[in-house]
Amino acid sequence: MKFKVFKCVAVLYLAVCSSVLAGEQPGLQRISDHVYGYVDIKNASPAGNSFGANTGLIVGRDAALVVDTLVSAKEADRFLADIRKVTDKPVKYVVNTHYHLDHAWGNCQFVKLGAVVIAHANTRPHIAEAAKTLANPEVFGLTTKDLEGTTVQAPTITFTDSMTVDLGDVTVELRYPGPTHTNDSITVYVPKDNVIFLGDILFSRYHPFLGEGDLDNWQKVLVELQGTPAAKIVPGHGPVAGKSDLEAMKTYMREFDTLARSLCSGKSAQDAPAIAQEIIRRLPDQQRSELPKLVEFNLRAKYLPQPEAKK
Repeated sequence: MKFKVFKCVAVLYLAVCSSVLAGEQPGLQRISDHVYGYVDIKNASPAGNSFGANTGLIVGRDAALVVDTLVSAKEADRFLADIRKVTDKPVKYVVNTHYHLDHAWGNCQFVKLGAVVIAHANTRPHIAEAAKTLANPEVFGLTTKDLEGTTVQAPTITFTDSMTVDLGDVTVELRYPGPTHTNDSITVYVPKDNVIFLGDILFSRYHPFLGEGDLDNWQKVLVELQGTPAAKIVPGHGPVAGKSDLEAMKTYMREFDTLARSLCSGKSAQDAPAIAQEIIRRLPDQQRSELPKLVEFNLRAKYLPQPEAKK
């Protein structure tokens, strides 16, 4: 029952992301010598129906690696077109930072070109489960046309703790820090450029989705990551960040959890909108303004009792 309730809330969360954000046509930004990405695509990923997810492109001497693939085949095709503007190296690898559709449903277009998909071992069953919802795109705030040509592709290579990918003169280090945003969220580090991709372990200026998170370990990981040598930190959503943003995220989570536990005591799911407004008013991090509706969904997912399902 708990899993089904969460899935329902997650669907609502994703629909909110899609309906609130709408579009512009971005191009790839150069982040460092070997790293590019769609970063801080406020109000859009390439197709304009977007969830605002960031992506990465890491280019070595022999091959390129993509970090996350957006929400559909159409968005992935636009991503590929922009990739070809900056490199002719073959995209041999796709890394999914976690299974959520805004980070993984464009996998299919890269697989068609021969790329292998790499992710944590927990990602494979999650993506297989998510594939069952592909026939009902409206639950994500999308249309059949939005997802035209999209097939859900699970990872072909998985790991449990860590893995290194060699692109020729550029290595990419993948690491699983334990459950955080999800139980499959990983980090992607490029030592040569001192750039690290954190997926949704870090949201920059966005209210994060906490509904599936292990908040205790997540906060510990944010502290550990402050010791990273990376000079540039790419979050799952929002602009390129620094180490102060890791601390800000940890503080946000701690304050949110304290407020939510206090304000939700004795309340029901019907009270979520009012409690969400009060939490937003009282949270110290006023820079975090994108997707405020996620506050309400976090409350429904983790802190407020769900109504009993009708039998």
